[in-house]
Amino acid sequence: MDDVSRETPSAPDVARRVFSSARFPLAEQYAALLATDGVVRGLIGPREAPRLWDRHLLNCAVLGDLLPPEATVADIGSGAGLPGLVLAVARPDLRMTLIEPLLRRTIFLEEVVAELALDNVEVIRGRADALHGQRRFDVVTSRAVAPLERLLDWSMPLVAPTGALVAMKGSSVDDEIRSAEAALSRWGCAPPEVVTLGEGVLSSTTVALRVVWADPAKVSWPLAPAPASASRARPRRKPRRSQRKQDT
Repeated sequence: MDDVSRETPSAPDVARRVFSSARFPLAEQYAALLATDGVVRGLIGPREAPRLWDRHLLNCAVLGDLLPPEATVADIGSGAGLPGLVLAVARPDLRMTLIEPLLRRTIFLEEVVAELALDNVEVIRGRADALHGQRRFDVVTSRAVAPLERLLDWSMPLVAPTGALVAMKGSSVDDEIRSAEAALSRWGCAPPEVVTLGEGVLSSTTVALRVVWADPAKVSWPLAPAPASASRARPRRKPRRSQRKQDT
């Protein structure tokens, strides 16, 4: 543990511009936990520890620029808490729900929530689709979880009529959008918006993808779009006369 703890990175000066003075100490605590327990438990690679701030915390924190005040936010596939815990630290007005299926990760998330006394966070162990039809959120976030086509199936049933899917993406975001055109239409989504965050502030900017409903008035639950490969249902065959007699 001592060898790992020596790798805990110091916060760059820009971190004080991204996190408020009141929340900056919590960001430092979280960075230390990621660089130590996070590495030991295999949630963060050892090579990532020295660059936690630039590649992870700051890049996730600027995602908050797309989140409305007092929003309810679900972070699916939260992992080590990126971006969910970072957003909870940076934005105490948000009500965060971290959704993660793996036990070792949810244990870590719960420990961080307790140690940082984050009363605006709940941790749910499970898959996102387990909450379909039960919960709705103003925003559903994710980071490196799945290509957009699959991400829509997991996220959109959780998005409120006036809400949005807000996902962190990479340089292939345009290709993902093209590949997901059929899925976007099937779900009834408006054309996606690609936003670059952190320009002029961060050395490495964040690419975010925002997807909203095309017509919020038509959104109702439970959501169940027809599968992409669904064919027309075959007409039901009438039972034979002998079978009708058995059924009566």
